[in-house]
Amino acid sequence: MTALDPIPYTDAKLRRILSSVRTIALVGASSNWNRPSYFVMKYLQNKGYRVIPVNPGIAGQDLLGERVYANLRDIPDAIDMVDVFRASDQVGPIVDDAVAIRAKYVWMQLGVRNDEAAERAEEAGLEVVMNRCPKIEFGRLGGELSWSGVNSGIIRNRAPEPPTSRGAKPRALPVSQASYGFETRAVHAGAAPDPTTGARSTPIYQTTAYVFDDVDHAASLFNLHNFGYIYSRLTNPTVAVLEERVATLEGGRAAVAAASGHAAQFLVFATMLEPGDEFLASRALYGGSLTQFGLSFKKLGWTCHFVDPSDPENFRRALTPRCKAIFIESLANPGGVVVDIEAIAKVAHEAGLPLIVDNTLATPFLCRPIEWGADIVTHSTTKFISGHGNAMGGVVVESGKFDWSQGGKFPSLTEPEPAYHGLRFYENFGDFAFTTKARAVALRDYGPSMAPLNAWLSITGVETLHLRMERHCQNAQRVAEFLAGHDKVAWVSYAGLESSRYHALARKYMPKGAGAVFTFGVKGGYAAGVKLVENVGLFSHLANIGDTRSLILHPASTTHRQLTEEQRVAAGAGPDVIRLSIGLETVDDLIRDLDQALEAA
Repeated sequence: MTALDPIPYTDAKLRRILSSVRTIALVGASSNWNRPSYFVMKYLQNKGYRVIPVNPGIAGQDLLGERVYANLRDIPDAIDMVDVFRASDQVGPIVDDAVAIRAKYVWMQLGVRNDEAAERAEEAGLEVVMNRCPKIEFGRLGGELSWSGVNSGIIRNRAPEPPTSRGAKPRALPVSQASYGFETRAVHAGAAPDPTTGARSTPIYQTTAYVFDDVDHAASLFNLHNFGYIYSRLTNPTVAVLEERVATLEGGRAAVAAASGHAAQFLVFATMLEPGDEFLASRALYGGSLTQFGLSFKKLGWTCHFVDPSDPENFRRALTPRCKAIFIESLANPGGVVVDIEAIAKVAHEAGLPLIVDNTLATPFLCRPIEWGADIVTHSTTKFISGHGNAMGGVVVESGKFDWSQGGKFPSLTEPEPAYHGLRFYENFGDFAFTTKARAVALRDYGPSMAPLNAWLSITGVETLHLRMERHCQNAQRVAEFLAGHDKVAWVSYAGLESSRYHALARKYMPKGAGAVFTFGVKGGYAAGVKLVENVGLFSHLANIGDTRSLILHPASTTHRQLTEEQRVAAGAGPDVIRLSIGLETVDDLIRDLDQALEAA
């Protein structure tokens, strides 16, 4: 059993089990403080459960204040739930013992599944949960996992209860609803009224650090044994709301925020790659990404091979033995290229590689790459997610569906991590291991954190994302149609036009609209392009996109200036290219402004 094939237990079932259980027998308990069974036991004890350890190798010893037993049948006390930390093929006899002692539930840990044994248990009247961790599920349902940007699926209209004090009984777990619409989640996901003041809008937690309960609490946080806040470079309550909200909107498992879109991309590859590793990337990328991948990453020992994305098979032909990932943009900046996400995902997965998709221009309102096979999604939240040109940021979202253990290709996720005393991230965190590793190591050590104020501005922006994107796309369609008929315009690259070579792909992946950023070619080449941007009166000439205001840029003289002419052309930023980011103004005003500027050029 892997995260690729999860069992869809309802939150109601998990909540009911965790709320009713009082005594747990933990089979496979370890005395090693850095093994999952040890800190799961400790966590559950702190939530008020009595946890009795079972391990024949240390039977008779004491572990966290409880005697260790050799097997379930030796335990003299009544047991509500058996929690299994053993390999899947060893579960059968444990289930038979659980039936014999009249336990009510059998819970198998992450990566543990035995359908035959589960069937026997259920026939005997026991309820079974497989491939889940009760610690993680308690944390998720109880609101504690938001520090990790985990998509909890829970929306609250009241302040969450504070964490239980140690030794207390488990608190009542909140109700969840997984079927809320996009607009509802854009407004509510990840947030709740402030527990101290009742403030409904998410506060700006402008703090660097957080008080620990005691030394043991501090140690458990630093060891990643418990969920909570340590230092705002790693986790911040304001940032956490944005992380969960974007993860929810993308349909991902969890997210981690960063200082910019480039910082988000760096976190992805710093988490995934070793020196000497390689990856493939679409040639149709934002110019800054071309430079980051092609030049700056070389200094870190990472090599990027750029691929023409027009034919998905080009990626298969470009694969190398050291290749670890494929990177594309769902809607390329600035050329408006729409790539075949599903086909490229197939190539990646057949090679045992994750597909990374930059979804900045499309946003999750127009396109959800995870639904088409993407494993990791990145954003520059600076653009449409924030939406007002006032907050820098980036975010990484993981799908929770990629098996990082396959083929031994990703030791950073599967092998002992020296920075955490040998902890294995995929073993401990399962389907949100990638973003946890990105946060706990890459973000911790390199430090490109998102500022709380920028997170707050982005939260405010994302609440109107659906409304803004509808108008952005409507305006862009009108402007593109106008330009396509203008005698000073040589061509228009906008996937919303039926004449576009990308129109069919846009209809498939972005049925709500083809975005608000596109390019066109002005007759007269480089000189005419420069003159055009100098003659507009309403469009702002600047190096950004995704603003409420309409923006114009001549990429060859600005964002793509550092590239060779051949590279600029390949990236869709040739000498005649003008990039537009269409805002929310009255569209007739935008058309008049472009018309007069074209006539002047």
